[in-house]
Amino acid sequence: MSPSVESCDATAGGFSQGNGHNYKNKLQAIWCILQAKTLDLLDSPFMLSLTQRLAVLLEALGVPPPYPEPDQIVLCVTAVLSTLLLYFLLFGKRHRLRRKMLAKDLREARKKVQELEEKLLEMEVKEEGAGPKGDQEPVRIWMDGCFDMMHYGHMNAFRQGKALGTYLVVGVNSDATITACKGPPVMNDEERLAAVEGCRFVDEVVPDVPYIMDEDYLKMVMEKYRIDFVVHGDDPCIVNGRDVYELPQSMGKYRTIPRTEGVSTTDIVGRMLLMSRRHHQRTMSTGSQTGQLASEKKTQGGALQEGVSPSEIEALEQQLHHQEGAAFYRRSRFLTTSRMIRLFSAGMRAGPPQPGSQVVYIDGSWDMFHAGHVTTLKKIKEGRCLPEGQPVFLIVGVHNDQVVNAQRGSNFPIMNLHERVLSVLGCKYVDDVLIDAPYTVTREMIASLKLSLVLHGRHRDDIEDEGTWGGGWGEGGKEGKGRKTLLPCRKR
Repeated sequence: MSPSVESCDATAGGFSQGNGHNYKNKLQAIWCILQAKTLDLLDSPFMLSLTQRLAVLLEALGVPPPYPEPDQIVLCVTAVLSTLLLYFLLFGKRHRLRRKMLAKDLREARKKVQELEEKLLEMEVKEEGAGPKGDQEPVRIWMDGCFDMMHYGHMNAFRQGKALGTYLVVGVNSDATITACKGPPVMNDEERLAAVEGCRFVDEVVPDVPYIMDEDYLKMVMEKYRIDFVVHGDDPCIVNGRDVYELPQSMGKYRTIPRTEGVSTTDIVGRMLLMSRRHHQRTMSTGSQTGQLASEKKTQGGALQEGVSPSEIEALEQQLHHQEGAAFYRRSRFLTTSRMIRLFSAGMRAGPPQPGSQVVYIDGSWDMFHAGHVTTLKKIKEGRCLPEGQPVFLIVGVHNDQVVNAQRGSNFPIMNLHERVLSVLGCKYVDDVLIDAPYTVTREMIASLKLSLVLHGRHRDDIEDEGTWGGGWGEGGKEGKGRKTLLPCRKR
């Protein structure tokens, strides 16, 4: 027996006789056990077989002998495992800490990029207008019109008008003068004024402006409201053979803006009048529901066209347009770009809610965005839904077209998702918009948006004083949980 084996036997005997309390003896015993296990492994059939196979492999690869012995193989494997273990103990935690630091730096960098993008967007909006910008005195802009059934096209006109100056004054034509010139408006004075006042691009509203302004009235307006420029669309405004804005043109204080292509009050009314009540139609071939919205074109037979190329659709639409009495759907031709959404969002306060603010959420279709919607959002923003009077950060959710149609049926929504989002973005009482909002508010959504309160308006048709504000509260909402009901409130 070798001396090392004899010493291991002696140490093990002493360890078993109660001398193991000595720390040195414990280490020797462990070392001896490891030696014994290693010797058993080297003499095992598995190790001998592995050594032979490795020698055959090396010989086949052309490696000259000598080939590794079992003890050399074990030594190599032990060295590799020890190196990996030592590396993990020394540097593994350091790498995890480094990754955490990099992740933190990345979050801070993204936040900084967002802030810089918002500042850049604000500068882009300020520099968009080509008109003169006074450094000392505000440049006051005048715009006027009916603004009946006000939509995002009107809001975009206000945005373009204000970009030519710094302060926008909007005159709203009276019911009486509109009726005398072109028939009664759909919305009355109060409703049209509320809709215009709710636009974030409008600074001041003047009521009871005549539909046709004569030279004396226009001169009075420019003097009273200290108007620097009168702004109108690029379409001519001729009455009795004379241009209504001849005076500001002669004074060099007249500017024009391009109209918003793809939307008009006439187009919206056409969508309401020409669309069938059956919002989803079945195809003639399969009988399955297409899921397409009512803004898609239909033939007189009511079947949706499938497998038709865009050029054929355009030709068919033109053909139907010239057929008297042909009922067809005209798609919305407004093209929503990311730049348009950014420009509409530029008026919002940049950054997250201020400390101490209550994050309030309300969702809906917001179809045909009107004065009732504006009034509801104004009351929420003013904190009338919070007894404590705390500042409100208002997030408005806009449901997609399929969700709205599933809930309201018929030919709703009249306006598509992008059009409705722009209408909500144009409201001055809105701080943020959730696009394609889910119909059911989940716990994950509440945690993600940090919501303090979720509201919804009552939408029963038998409320006598619909649109008034009672200030009361009641439990309710979708799924019956997690929402407060404004009693009563406008329909969504």
